[in-house]
Amino acid sequence: MHADYQPSGDILKERIILITGAGDGIGRAAALAYAGHGATVVLLGKTVSKLESVYDEIEEKGLATPAIYPMHLEGATLHDFDELAIAMQSNFGRLDGLLHNAASMPYLSRIKDYEPEDWLKVMQVNVNAPFHITQACLPLLGQSEDASVIFTTDEAGHVGKAFSGAYGVSKFGIEGLTRILAAELENSNIRVNCIDPGPTRTALRKRAFPGEDNAGLKTPDVLAPLYLWAMGPDSRGTTGQRLSWDD
Repeated sequence: MHADYQPSGDILKERIILITGAGDGIGRAAALAYAGHGATVVLLGKTVSKLESVYDEIEEKGLATPAIYPMHLEGATLHDFDELAIAMQSNFGRLDGLLHNAASMPYLSRIKDYEPEDWLKVMQVNVNAPFHITQACLPLLGQSEDASVIFTTDEAGHVGKAFSGAYGVSKFGIEGLTRILAAELENSNIRVNCIDPGPTRTALRKRAFPGEDNAGLKTPDVLAPLYLWAMGPDSRGTTGQRLSWDD
């Protein structure tokens, strides 16, 4: 994707796209961008008030009516993931796009000091939930003529970084999941990629780096062209790739 990529206004017209972590940050920006280019977005997250705020923003713009699906990924069960797929099937009959944006990064720590309970929680949100949601939704994605699955990675999942802990390990797992699933779906209508958005002004980053002066970091909305390209038809033929934001 070139830095000057300009998608057409209706590039995602009539597409159904599920976004996790849609209440704020990059998830919110992606939801607004997708809806603004014609998609019906399904907003999944744990904080209903945040999802309702995004819903209202989309409604106020006169765009396709979105849907809200509250789910706390940290405590979600296999039954919950199956129920999500059933609800998607019942309401839409297919799924054209899936953006895994939700993530957990509670703190920076040495592996030797990492709390085991926190390790399991991070893995649940960052690896297990994306796997289970994708697996449950594969039949729905198969009903689309042109489906795109996007996982979210990080430099910490590409280069071993001290103190990145469970978050870093989880992102290594996500990059592996991206490549394996893409290879398995190579001859299908579903492409699978991961995006490294780079340093961005989000609440997650602020929690992880509380002393950082983040005034110079890009805001989530700056990333819209990359997320639109990866989700839309212009990225057909691109699969199994690690896509990164290039300032």
